[in-house]
Amino acid sequence: MGNDSGAPQPGFHHWEGFKGQGEYYNPRINTNGTWVQYEDSTYVTDLLTEHAIDFMKQQVENDQQFFVYLSHKGVHDNFSPAKRHKGIYQDKDLVIPPSYEIAKYDLKKLPSIDPATGKAAAGKDYYGENMTPDWVKHQRESWHGVDYSYHGRPWDIQVRNYCETLRSVDESIGSVLDYLKEAGLDENTLVIYMGDNGFAWGEHGLIDKRHFYEESVRVPMLVRAPGLFEGGKVIEEMVQNVDIAPTILDYIGVEKAPQMVGYSYIPLLKGQPTDWRECIFYEYYWEHEFPQTPTMHGVRTDRYKYIRYHGIWDTNEFFDLQADPGETMNLIASPEHQEIIQQLNHELYNWLEGTDGMNIPLKRTEWPHHDHRNRGNY
Repeated sequence: MGNDSGAPQPGFHHWEGFKGQGEYYNPRINTNGTWVQYEDSTYVTDLLTEHAIDFMKQQVENDQQFFVYLSHKGVHDNFSPAKRHKGIYQDKDLVIPPSYEIAKYDLKKLPSIDPATGKAAAGKDYYGENMTPDWVKHQRESWHGVDYSYHGRPWDIQVRNYCETLRSVDESIGSVLDYLKEAGLDENTLVIYMGDNGFAWGEHGLIDKRHFYEESVRVPMLVRAPGLFEGGKVIEEMVQNVDIAPTILDYIGVEKAPQMVGYSYIPLLKGQPTDWRECIFYEYYWEHEFPQTPTMHGVRTDRYKYIRYHGIWDTNEFFDLQADPGETMNLIASPEHQEIIQQLNHELYNWLEGTDGMNIPLKRTEWPHHDHRNRGNY
């Protein structure tokens, strides 16, 4: 928020933001155009939570409806937990995901090739029995992989720092909900809790979010509005981040803007019958700052996922999520799945053509310029 400058963005009556990723301790905050430097070991999660609640209190005092977007720095690297949470998970065992080991493959010890079949002597090709793409195996040794995580910082320590840093975000959510109840607003206030992306912590030997595996593309989302729908249920339909704004607008009785491609999922929350999307699409374009991850496109239904990679010599991927939710077996060469693979590939290209996705962008590698996503690229 605020691009490289931290300056207030249009559409907000009240703005508090920081430049870039900001700081965990003693942050410098841009408040409605004025920079304020906080000191005395001020922790950014606690500060933003306190200010968000103060803003809501002011609206209640003035009998005003309000919309609050509380977006935390936590949990962005370099993970720095609040002092009260430091070390609370240092003795906890890590949960190793099922796909942690499948990306291990020593490229220096390639299997001998059977000249009659052109395959490995043991009946396996260069991708191994799980058909893992080479870029995944190579990335395992990069700063987005478990073998060289974040430039050599041990990944097990980073997992614990991550979880400890997240504790203050948990407390923040609790504080906001407590205030709504105290103010008598908890029944008729729509609260949406979500992350802006998923995150891998060892799945496929990877760390980060720039891939189409479930850990990256699945985003936490909880919704609470007791006056609108009964809680305690799970929505199985595929809701996306583009659905958030239409849902909020629907809740307050405002038509969504014509350019919005998402849909209100309030009917899903209420259990009402509605036509809903049968698949989602994914696109990621190679970035200079993160060269380990290639351009990729994909499509996911409620059962199948197809991923195709662009610009590299590698294998594409296809998973049966019902039989293999951990995405441990690439079925791209499975004879019985070729028809559905071709169908998904066709639908993917139709979507790319309809959304201008066939024009792959060439991102600038100089800075500064208007695109904050390339900050630090040269």
